[in-house]
Amino acid sequence: MENPQRMTDNGQEVSFIPVAAPVFSNNDGHSHPCYEIFPQGGDRCSRRVTLCLGVLNLVLLIVAGVVGVKCAKIKDSLQVSHSAATQLISELNNLRSNHSDVIKAEEEAKKDLERALQNHTLLKMQVEQHETLNDGYQRQIETLRTEKKNLQSNISAFEGSCGKCLSGWILHNSSCYFFSYVESSTVRKNWPDSRADCISHGADLVVIDNPEEQAFVSVTVTNVQGDITWQNGAWVGLTDIETEGTWVWITNVTEVEQRYWVDGEPNNHGIEGEDCGIVSYSSSNPWKTRYDGKCQIHELYWICEMPPR
Repeated sequence: MENPQRMTDNGQEVSFIPVAAPVFSNNDGHSHPCYEIFPQGGDRCSRRVTLCLGVLNLVLLIVAGVVGVKCAKIKDSLQVSHSAATQLISELNNLRSNHSDVIKAEEEAKKDLERALQNHTLLKMQVEQHETLNDGYQRQIETLRTEKKNLQSNISAFEGSCGKCLSGWILHNSSCYFFSYVESSTVRKNWPDSRADCISHGADLVVIDNPEEQAFVSVTVTNVQGDITWQNGAWVGLTDIETEGTWVWITNVTEVEQRYWVDGEPNNHGIEGEDCGIVSYSSSNPWKTRYDGKCQIHELYWICEMPPR
């Protein structure tokens, strides 16, 4: 199709490019240019097309606005969802951390429980041992109580006679003493017979084993007899019959004290010798009271000793 050309007023030639006419479809299904449908109204067709395009633009603008609003809402919703998700993730992490702490605490609690059970078992064993010991102690206490009752009964039975001496005997420091001249100033015996008399009373000749007892015997002899010599002395349980010069008490205890002998004694005077001990009194020195005498020949007083009954 050739381009139409026109001449301008100044003689220049201008070309025109034809614009396609609007096309419409009629009822027969075929498309026709607008000027064919409206042969007398080409301008009207153009206006309608323009109007349709304007409506279409308006619809598109509305749709674009609606889409923008929706997008904004979706964006806000996504932001809210992202914030909520972040918070949920943070809480989840906290829960995981707390869960780990709970697991650790549970393990520690299990260990503590096991230790507590072990301690409980040990304490239970110790308690059982203590109970066994306590039962033993209780039985011992009961036994001791029974023995105490028996002893108290025995004490009650003997307290009427216990701690007393026979009539005519003198009590001194848990011992009973018998001075024969108190009973009779005329009866005298040799050493063996004197000892036999003491034994007949459940006693024996006196054994002087400490200074206090020596003083007691010496003072008592002095108070009763006054100033006397060895002839008025009394036999005691001291001899050197076994070994001459080694004086031994009847309890088999060797006498080592020398200060109680009168000066010059013991002298073992005479052919028969002097092998038995005598206690007398010395006015010059009350501590020097001992002589040696003839056991079978000399007849003297005697002193017996025994524990209280």
